Amino acid sequence: MANNIIDNNNDQIWQKGRDSFMEWKMDMWKYYSITHKYHANCNPMSTAKLDELIGLLKLNPGSAVLDIACGKGEMLARLAERYEVSGVGVDISPYFVADTEQKLQERVPGARIEILNMDGADYRHGQSFDLAMCIGASWVYKGHRGTLRALKAMTKPGGLVLVGEPFWLKAPDEAYLAAESYTRSIYGTHHENVLVGEDEGLVPLYTMASNRDDWDRYETLQWYAAEKYAAEHPDDPDVPEILARVSNGRTSYLRWGRDTFGWALYLFQKGTHVD
Repeated sequence: MANNIIDNNNDQIWQKGRDSFMEWKMDMWKYYSITHKYHANCNPMSTAKLDELIGLLKLNPGSAVLDIACGKGEMLARLAERYEVSGVGVDISPYFVADTEQKLQERVPGARIEILNMDGADYRHGQSFDLAMCIGASWVYKGHRGTLRALKAMTKPGGLVLVGEPFWLKAPDEAYLAAESYTRSIYGTHHENVLVGEDEGLVPLYTMASNRDDWDRYETLQWYAAEKYAAEHPDDPDVPEILARVSNGRTSYLRWGRDTFGWALYLFQKGTHVD
């Protein structure tokens, strides 16, 4: 089966993407903090859909969860509210870590959830988890396959693995690939994303794909946040770069991405046998 599945765990492609971050003049994490200020969830998925998925997890009170690249901690907060989970959240952004800590303190002050400010790829687990997640950040493990493999290793037998991953709705235009510094092989189709999980020995339980409303909300809230920030901080030297990046993203999304680029949550279960 593996030879028939697109393998988007390409070190050279993902390293190129991470190297491009170094070309930024401003702090990249400041940029994402500004452009995601009004997002409850830092991915193209509504909170209503998240709640639907959370309801299917059926976790026991005290279940141990891991969230790699936890963003602003919305998923952790909702899991703690619903199931009284414990666990660990990891994010490389100091801005998002601060947001997560504040959110947990306000909404679930007694939750036994540790938040770590570090690159998720460097996290070393001292326990196995009932649920291991990396939602919308497969760059941490250099692709979808690498992410599933890493999370599987940190999950208890019979536990759950949850990822959020892009997929191609249709073959991307060459101009779109060039504009985003992508290759066709960096992502698979929706079907291929599921097959990769099966190929890694995981059982697919559920998928939930973003629709256009989800995508429009996610993308255009960034436009709104950038313009609000620019108006309120006219003397910030980073404003021109913020607006330029948002403008480029808007053009790419409206010209190509809205009809080409999908995104979905994929819920898998690890086998009950010990590897």
